[in-house]
Amino acid sequence: PNNSDRRNMKDNMDNGLDPIIAQAIAEMKAEAGNNFQLEKINLAELGRRTGISRAKLRRLKENGFKNKPHGLSSRKAPVTLLSGYSSMLDAMLKAGIDNSSVHFARLQAEGYTGSQSTVKRYIDAHRDLIPSKRQLVAPQGSRGQRYTTDPGEAFQMDWGFTKVLDYSGAEFQAACFAMICHHCGQRYVEFFPNAKQENLFIGMIHAFQYMGIPRYVLTDNMKSVVIRRDLEGHPIWQKDYEAFMKTIGFQTKLCKPRHPFTKGKVERLIQFVKGNFLADRVFFNITDLNQAALEWCNNQNVCYHRATDCIPQQLHLTDCLQNLSALEDSDTIRMYLCPARMISFDGFVNYEGRRFGVPYSYHGSQARVMRYGTTIYIYSLDLQQLLTTHEVTWSKRDRFCKDQYIPYDQPEEFPTMPVQTSIRMLEEPKQNLSFEKFNFDREVDWNE
Repeated sequence: PNNSDRRNMKDNMDNGLDPIIAQAIAEMKAEAGNNFQLEKINLAELGRRTGISRAKLRRLKENGFKNKPHGLSSRKAPVTLLSGYSSMLDAMLKAGIDNSSVHFARLQAEGYTGSQSTVKRYIDAHRDLIPSKRQLVAPQGSRGQRYTTDPGEAFQMDWGFTKVLDYSGAEFQAACFAMICHHCGQRYVEFFPNAKQENLFIGMIHAFQYMGIPRYVLTDNMKSVVIRRDLEGHPIWQKDYEAFMKTIGFQTKLCKPRHPFTKGKVERLIQFVKGNFLADRVFFNITDLNQAALEWCNNQNVCYHRATDCIPQQLHLTDCLQNLSALEDSDTIRMYLCPARMISFDGFVNYEGRRFGVPYSYHGSQARVMRYGTTIYIYSLDLQQLLTTHEVTWSKRDRFCKDQYIPYDQPEEFPTMPVQTSIRMLEEPKQNLSFEKFNFDREVDWNE
C-alpha cells in the first residue's frame, strides 16, 4: 500500500478497527478507488483476506467493523469454585497467613477442586484483610559471602519454638528440632514437648537415620552442646554431648552468634516451618504432629528449590550420600533413644512432663522410657525386659498400668474339714433420734 493507504489504515485503526480488518479494508479501498463504499463492502472477499467468518464480519459490520467488548465481560458468576471457602480464606488472611501454598493445601483438604492461581487472585484482591507488619529497621543490603561446603560435608541444626493451645484452653510451648543438609537442602523436622538434651540426641539420631551422618554439624552455642571457651577460644564441650559425638562419629562446629551467613539455612527452615507447616495447624497428639511433619518434609524434599537450583532429594542421593555414613543400630544408640528415669515411691516414671506407671514386680530403682509411634514403652535399665506400655497423650493425668500396686504375699489359713457351724445376720435397726418427732413427712399423733 502507498502512503494514502497507510494513512487510511491508520485512521481506521484509530477509529477502533482491528488491525487485520483495517489493512484488508484499506487494500480493498485502494483497488476499488472512488467507487468503494464501506456499507456495501463484499463480506466474502473480506473474509478471504482476513480469515474471519462471514457471520462474524456481518456482526462487526453492524458496529462499523469496531470490535466492541462483550456485554457480559464485566459481570462475574454468582457461584464460583471459591464460593464455599471464602470464610476460611478470610479467617486465614486476618490471622496474617498470606502464603498461597498454605491456603491451597488447606482448601484441598476440605474438598476444593480449583487451581492455586485462583487462590492467588483471591489473596491479591483481599490483601486489606492482612494485618500490617511493623518495620523497625530499613533492610540493609548483603555485605558478606555465604559459607559453602562440599556435598555431604556438613549439616545445620537448631531449635525453634511454637505455642500450643490445647482443647481445655491451656497454653504451653513445644520445641521443633530442625536439621538441614548445607549443600543440597535436604531437611528433617521433628517436634518435642521441650528442648532438653535427651530430646536433642533423639532428634539428631532420627535425622541421621533419615539423611546419613556428615563430617560436621553446624550449630550455635547451645547449653546442651558447649559449656564455655578456654583462654585460646577453643570450645569446652558438655561431657554428655562430647560422648555422643564420639559414639556417633561426627564433629561439631560452632557458628558465630547472629551471623546468618553460616547457619542461615536452618534458621530459614525454622521460619519456613512456622509460616508454612504450622500455619493453621491442628493435631491430636505429638505423634500425629510428627507424622504430618515427616510427610511435609518428604513433599518439600522432592520439590524444586530456586535457592539451590535443584531438587534436594535428588541431589542428596546422587552427590551427598556418597560422602555420608550410615547410622548402625547398637545398644549404645538404643540407650540414647531410651533415656533413664528414676521410679518414684508410688511407682511412676516422669517422661516429657507426664507420669506413667511401672509394674510393682519390677524391683529396680530406674527404668528406660521411649516414645515410638502412638505408644510409650517402658524397659528395664538394661533394655532386656519390656515392663509395660502406655498410649501417647498430652494429658497431665497420671497413667496407671496393670499390676502397678500388688501387696506382699501373706500366709492365709483355710479349713481342713467341712464347715458345719452357721449363724444368721440381721439388718441393723434404725436409730430413733430425738428430733425424729419433728419429721412432718409422716403422720404425728398429737396426743402423745
